[in-house]
Amino acid sequence: MSNNHTEHCSKTKEEYIDSLSAELKEWSAEIDVLSAKAETAEADMQVKYHEEIESLRVRERAAVEKIKELRAASDDAWDAIKDTAEHVWHDFRTGLANVISKFK
Repeated sequence: MSNNHTEHCSKTKEEYIDSLSAELKEWSAEIDVLSAKAETAEADMQVKYHEEIESLRVRERAAVEKIKELRAASDDAWDAIKDTAEHVWHDFRTGLANVISKFK
């Protein structure tokens, strides 16, 4: 799982968005792996794992929406939207790390 926060700060708008998109793609693949693992878990754990995965999917959808906002942002709104994107990414990164640790 990448932690590219400092790298994001020095990039152009397009590079920044591309970097976030790549990270999102990586994280989505990790969620897919977790989902496959959940299917093979014991029945009582499947429900818990699926709840955790759904929580990650909610964060994933928020990240997708934030990328759309970043792409559409004017120069005036860029910094504010970028700041909220950093919070969304931190929340997603933290949530994913927490769920991954529960699956081990």
